[in-house]
Formats: sequence, structure tokens, C-alpha cells
Amino acid sequence: MEVVKANNNGRRSCSHLFFFLLMLLANNNNIIHTAVADGVTPDEAKLLRDEARGMFYHAFNGYMDHAFPLDELRPLSCGGEDSLGGYALTLIDSLDTLALLGDKKHFASSVEWIGKNLRFDINKTVSLFETTIRVLGGLLSAHLIASDHATGMGIPSYDNQLLFLAEDLGRRLLPAFDTPSGIPFGSVNLMFGVDEHESKITSTAGGGTLTLEFGVLSRLTNDPIFEQVTKNAVRGLWARRSRLNLVGAHINVFTGEWTQKDAGIGTSIDSFYEYLLKAYLLFGDEEYLFIFQEAYGAALRYLFNDPWYVEVNMDSAAIVWPLFNSLQAFWPGLQVLAGDIEPAMRTHAAFYSVWKKYGFTPEGFNLATLTVQNGQKSYPLRPELIESTYWLYKATRNPRYLDAGRDMLTSLKFGAWCPCGFCHISDVESHIKEDHMESFFLAETVKYLWLLFDLAAGPDNLVENGPYKYIFSTEGHILPATPQISLVQEHCTYYGSFCKNESFNEESLPSDISSNSQQANGARLYGNWVQTGVSPETALLESVPISGLIKGICPGVNHGDKYGVTYVTSIDTTTQEDDSARQTSSLVVQSNPVVVLMDQSDNSPSDNNKIVSSSEDDNEDQGNSQPSETMSQSESHQL
Repeated sequence: MEVVKANNNGRRSCSHLFFFLLMLLANNNNIIHTAVADGVTPDEAKLLRDEARGMFYHAFNGYMDHAFPLDELRPLSCGGEDSLGGYALTLIDSLDTLALLGDKKHFASSVEWIGKNLRFDINKTVSLFETTIRVLGGLLSAHLIASDHATGMGIPSYDNQLLFLAEDLGRRLLPAFDTPSGIPFGSVNLMFGVDEHESKITSTAGGGTLTLEFGVLSRLTNDPIFEQVTKNAVRGLWARRSRLNLVGAHINVFTGEWTQKDAGIGTSIDSFYEYLLKAYLLFGDEEYLFIFQEAYGAALRYLFNDPWYVEVNMDSAAIVWPLFNSLQAFWPGLQVLAGDIEPAMRTHAAFYSVWKKYGFTPEGFNLATLTVQNGQKSYPLRPELIESTYWLYKATRNPRYLDAGRDMLTSLKFGAWCPCGFCHISDVESHIKEDHMESFFLAETVKYLWLLFDLAAGPDNLVENGPYKYIFSTEGHILPATPQISLVQEHCTYYGSFCKNESFNEESLPSDISSNSQQANGARLYGNWVQTGVSPETALLESVPISGLIKGICPGVNHGDKYGVTYVTSIDTTTQEDDSARQTSSLVVQSNPVVVLMDQSDNSPSDNNKIVSSSEDDNEDQGNSQPSETMSQSESHQL
């Protein structure tokens, strides 16, 4: 591939739930467009959008000039390294960002090079999770853009080369699913399958965050095997949940026994929740929705210490680890998709206060000591907090999220800039740089920054103005709700049981949420639409109830009743009632309206490490638990 330096410049479902993808309404009559944010005018929003674009090309050009076709860039020394499989990882991960930016020249030349040169018949053992979300997802997203001229980025000479590569890769990953539980191994050799000495321990996120990419592959190739194995993996994990509807962090894929029973929304579990909702939204499969409703309800009940989230024992709900870790920051964005805006805003404010304190979010922040967790001081350019900022601005048009985005852009531009790209921050307190740049910086971090400010300036991109509604994968790849992907096949709603397409009489079941979208002050879920109302600053929002969230869903029947997925492991009979367990091991942060951390710039040294609560409820009885031993497997993005 010639390196050219870029300029910085099914049909209808039975319940009517599956026509459209969940998205935010673009038009909001209550938005005042004359002032985008305090100090951020529409013109400045355009400048910030161009800054984000320039950041992308500084890193992309650095990769193409100094690292391509190796996997990733060393931005400080201007070199490259093979970190995943040795197949131009960063280029694949960047494809749909190039398309979003409208860069037809580099998108087309990149697709052409990959189609001619990329091969997967190599003796490499790779992470199933990382290869799926970065490589398989990148190929599928780019294929769907390049093959469809309605996107404005169609390539005339394109002949499905990326889809052929994606199918070849998918088949090479299938041996990982050959386990007694259906939960896949964490790694697989692309030429020889799973090694006999491969670890039988995998993470919940690693086994449960494959449904979007494999599901899309099935629908594009008309081969159901990819979708089937990933759905079986989700069922295998959910069948082993505790009686509190919580899942642990690590599990033995042969015995089905949990090897780490810490339940949370962050490391090792995070995107399991994300893909439950998004698989329903993209494919219309109600089974994913039922699991999400139960899992989400349990997370709010046992993990949520308003506005923070903690880790608890999956059986007893006793707090074992009062820690904010950076991967939790995706959660407010997921809550926007679920229509639960008010708690998302409070949690985002708390998470953002950590960013403001240090200039970045550390991998771990201890809520008991209010300090950076030892051994978790780095910031590897993660996108999750920026992603949630984008979704909350999209839902509310609240100017605070543009201010937050501006702060994050500034931190990255001046704190992480390196000669050939952007560097990891090895210590958020000293801002020491590390010579590494993950491919997801181009796939997600700068993508969400650009989308945020483009939305504020007047959106002109494929996601906002394109022919389809899109779901973002956990790697930030855009997957369109085209008829081929999103129309349902055999997923009908039920009236007490699973129904067949031929005999179903189309009628909606009652819901405890009115279909009148004007009753909502924030984003709520109606069928498949998030309705956007007045800014949450002008009215308090009620959290959306979990039962009856979607029209056509019977709140009285749970997932096990409908699908017959029940517990397959015994539960400790000493499990105590959930509410009493939480009361006896609660955090200092107790259901306060807003809890944030003071900025380091505060003049009072004694207040710098103090939680500030609007209710001034000072409870000093904080725990100082240590984390359980985690998997040694290296899965740097989500796990």
C-alpha cells in the first residue's frame, strides 16, 4: 500500500419492537442553539472538532509512516510493534474512523491494501476477545460501509474482500467455543486451534462480548453457526449466575465453576452488560433483553452506591472491593441507551471528577482512601469516559458535557502528545509517558471526541446523517441496522410462552410506560426509540423501572420462565438476604444526590482528597479491601 500522508483537515417482528435501532432523536425543540456551552460557542465547537480531527491524523500518520504494517505504534521512539497478531491491527481498527471523517482517499486505499495483503493462515495464538472486537469488528464495519454506496463512502472496485477475510477469521476462531459449557477459551491459534495447555479460565467479558460481531457475520454469510456459538456462550454464563442475578469475573470453561466471584461493572465483566442490550437493539432478539433487564436490575440493587459502583461477592452482595476502575466509565453511556438518564448523570459527574483531579482517569481509584490505587496508576488512552460524555450530550444537550469534552481533549493534546502519536500515561500523578499507543485510541478515543464536537457544531457525519441507525461495538466500530442485519427471523414476542411466526396474532402487550413520549423529561425507551426531552437541569428525572421497560414485554415472566435457562451450579446456602448484606458492609458514599472529587487546583490541601457531598453526610467507616487474584491473561482493552 502506498503510504500517503493525510491532511489534518426479517422482516417485521411480532411485537413491533424490532423495526428500528435504539437511537436518540436528533431534533429537540427545547435546545437553545445560540450558546452551545459556557465559553463554547458553535464556532469554538467547530474548532474543537477540527482539533480532534487533527489529533487523529497526527497519530494515524505517525503509525503509517513509522509502524505500518506492524500492529501498533511506538509514538515516543517512532517505531512499531506486533502486539496482537501481526496483521496491521491499527489500520484495521481505524477504517471506520476514516469513513466517519469522510476521508474517501485513505479509506479506499486502506481497504484495497487489506484486501490484497491480509491473511489469517498464520501460526499465531491470539486473544479471542481482542481479535473479535478489533479485527473482526473492524473488517465487518468497513465492509458494510465500502459495499454500500448509500453511505457516501462506497468503493466502486470493492468486491467483498473484507467480508471474505472476516469469514475466514471467524472460522479460525470457532474452535475456541468447543468446551463443555459453551463458554469459549480465552485464546486460540489461528492455524491449529486451541492448544492442549491453554488455560481453562476466562473472563465474563471475554466470553460474553462476542455477540455483535459474530451475529453480524452470520447474517452477512447466511451461516448461523457464528451467532449460535456466541449466544450459547452468553447462556452458559447467565445460567451460572448467582441467585442475586450477579455474575463473577472469571470462570472455568470446563467445569463452569467461578474462580473469581467478585461481581462489578468494570474490569473483566463490563462489556458483558453492554452487549446484552446492544445485541437486542441490533438483532431484535428478546432473550438478550430479558437477560439485560435482570442483570441491570441486579447491578443497580447490589453494585450501585450512588453515584459510584463497587465490587461485591456475587453470592452474598458483601462489598469486597470499593474501587472505581476506568473501565466502569462506559456505564453512563450504556444507561443512556437504556433510558436511565438521571443516575447516568450523577455517575458521570463522579467519574469526571477523578479525571479533573488528575488530568486523566487512573486504572484504579480507591474509594476508601480516595487515592490512586497502587499498581493501577496508568492511563492507557482509554475512551470510556469520553464515550459516556458523548452519549450524555446527545441525550440532554447539557452544556456541561461539552465543557467536559474540552477538558479531556486538552488533557490528551498537551499531556499525552508525543512526536509520532499519543503516549500512554504510566502515572496519572506525575504524567510520565510510556512508549505505546493502543489501536483503540484511533478506533474510539478520538472518534468519540470528534463526534461530540461535530454534534455540537451541527452534525455532518455518517452516524448522524447516514441512511441507517448505528450501534457502536465495544471497540467503537459502527454497525448499521440494515434490513439484512436487523430484521428478525424467529424472534417473536410471547404471551406467556414462545410463539411461532405463522400463528402469532399481532398485538402489543400492556406496558407500565405510556407511549406518549412527551411525559419524559429525559431519554426513555419507547419500543426502539429513545425520546429526548427537556434538559435535566430544568426538571428532575425519574429512573426508568426495569420491569415493563419495553412495550410488549410481560414484566411478570422472567428470563428463566421464558427460556428455561436456570441455575446449573449450587449456591451457598448461607447466602443472606441481599438488603441486610449491603447494610452491614456499605460504603461511605450512601445515595447522595451528587458526589464528586475536589480538583487538585483547590487551595485547601486538606480538602483535595475528600469526597464532597451535597448532603454533607460524612461517614468515615470505610473499608480497605484488597482485590482478589485475577487472570494472568493479557487482554488490555476491556478485560
